[in-house]
Parts: sequence; structure tokens; C-alpha cells
Amino acid sequence: MQVNIETNQKKKKSLNQAFASRFAKSMFLAVCGLAILSFIGTRMFTHIDLNLYGYMVGTIVFLGGFFYRFIAWAERPPTKLMIKKGIKLLFRKSTPKTSVEHLATYKFIWNRGIYRWTQHVLIGGGCVLAILVTFPLVFGWMYFTMEDNGYYNIIMLGMQVMTIKADGLIANLSYNALNISAVMVITGVSMALYRRLKNMQARAEQKFLYDFLPLYMLLLVSITGLALTFMNIFLGGAGQPAMSLIHQWSVIITLIYLPFGKLAHIPFRPMSVLAKNYREHYAEQSMKKCNVCGDEFVSIEQSKDVVDVLGVNDIEFQTKEGFHLAELCLPCRRKYRISQFSGIATHEVKVKEANQNAKG
Repeated sequence: MQVNIETNQKKKKSLNQAFASRFAKSMFLAVCGLAILSFIGTRMFTHIDLNLYGYMVGTIVFLGGFFYRFIAWAERPPTKLMIKKGIKLLFRKSTPKTSVEHLATYKFIWNRGIYRWTQHVLIGGGCVLAILVTFPLVFGWMYFTMEDNGYYNIIMLGMQVMTIKADGLIANLSYNALNISAVMVITGVSMALYRRLKNMQARAEQKFLYDFLPLYMLLLVSITGLALTFMNIFLGGAGQPAMSLIHQWSVIITLIYLPFGKLAHIPFRPMSVLAKNYREHYAEQSMKKCNVCGDEFVSIEQSKDVVDVLGVNDIEFQTKEGFHLAELCLPCRRKYRISQFSGIATHEVKVKEANQNAKG
């Protein structure tokens, strides 16, 4: 058993040594995976739509940016610890429910208000729908062939999975999937822009490049996409070549920008499932009581991990009273910091803050 473990470790080490960095390794494996799937899906590259070549290049550049950003984030001690323990807990019974709540229904936003929840569902749902349609088409994993009898064949990874009527419901939904996603995104973005222009707190905190630019980019992609459909139906295709290029470049620029701006939380969102599994699992085992007020605030494991991670970074918050600052709940921690400036033991005052138990 020990020999097998050592052999596997040596193989893993030799594989890592073949690349200049983890980024190079991740990018190489991702591109190889895309190439293999495209090879299978296009039946040995015999069915390639060159009109989608620009989107393919933009997607590969996006992957490079995503891996660069993700690896830089994942290498941080707290993130590395959370991912490592979260992966071990991936097969918890609650994982499917947590995944749906965090990645589909956005239940965690519901407490912030139905307005914000609706805008997130529209933007998130529209983007996910567009990705599910666009990426398979771009890389040739899915395409359509038409029979002489007025039926379409849907081909997935080189295999015929369904035959549909060219004027049927499924066909019409397929044709208009990107239009539906565009309407969803435009509605959601418009709601977000309205809130950012009217909400006083948002107006005080927001910045154009970080908060507004991503929304404008999504708006440009969606509007130009709908314009292509409008030109095709009502203008007989007039102006389509120019609009097609504008739309393509808007998508490519958005893909390249995505990993480095506010929209990066979209591909990073699945990590929240690992974080919640980590918190819930260790909270079920044993909870940590605050050293001052005695309230349970995190799991003992999480409190210990916080102390260990701070120690890795040579950050010590050991107090003269003999406990670590991470062993205090947030209200007591704030009061303790105040006591260091005032000289009064404010953290020992048994008075709760006005918003101490607020939710949302």
C-alpha cells in the first residue's frame, strides 16, 4: 500500500515538473480536453462552422484568464484549506440541495429582497442559458442536420440524439434560445442599473469600471444579438454582416474581460457549495463558544483553521488575556478592538449591538 502511494506521488511530481507552472499545466490540459471533445463532436473535424472561429478563440483566451485568476486565488492559505476540505465533503447528502440553492434558485439572495433576487435570476439564468447553447455550437459538440422531409436531426458529440420537426415547438425554442437569454439579461441588467442609479447606498459605493462597465458589456452583447434576429426577420438580412462583427467582438471582449472584473464571480460561484459544505459539516460536529459572551458563533474546526491560517501568514492576534482574537464572536471582537483604544473593557459589557442578529 505504501509503495503504491509513493509511486503515485512520484508520477504526480514528474507530471508537474513537465510544466513551467500550475497555470501552464491547467491551460494545456484544458485546451487538450477541448480539442479531444471537438474532435469527437465534429466527427474528426469534418463538421466545423468557421463563422464561429472568433468565439472559439475568445473562449480559449477566457480560459487562460480564468485559470490565472483561479490559481492565484486558490493558492492563498485560507482558500486552499477550504477547497481541500470542501472537496472531501462533496458527497454529503445536502450537496444537491445546496448546489440548486446556490447555482440555480439563488436562495442566498432572497433575504436581500425579491427585487435583487429577480435581477440575479434573470441575469444569471440568461447567461447560463446562453453558455449552454453557445459553447456546444462553438466547439462542434452539437449541431443540426436537415432531412428532406422537413425534420431536423440534433447531433450531440457525433451521435444523433433527437429528430424534431423544423416548425415544431422544440425547434422554435432551439432557434430562439439565445433571443430568450438576451431578453432575460436585458431585463435583469436594466433592473440592476435602475437600482444602482436610485439606491443611495449603491450610489455611494459603486465605481464605473467595476460596477457599471460589466452591466453595459452584457447589455451590448444582448442588444446586438437581438439586432441580428431583427435584421433577419424584418429587414431581409440588411446590415447583418456589420452587426454580426459587432456582436462577435462584443462577445469576445466580454469573455476576455470576464475573469478580471466583477463578472468573475460567475465561474467562481460553484466554490460556494464547497464553502457551505465545510461550514455545515463541522458545525454539526461541535460549535465554538465565544470566550467572552459564550455564544456559539462558528464550528471549533473553523475557529482552529482561522488561527492556523493566520499563523501561516505570521499574523498573530493573541491577546494579553490569553485567548486568540479569532476565538471571539464578531460583536465581542469589535468591542475588544475598541477597548484597546479606550482603555475600557467594552468587550465585557453584556449589551448586544442593535443589528447583532440581523439577517440578509
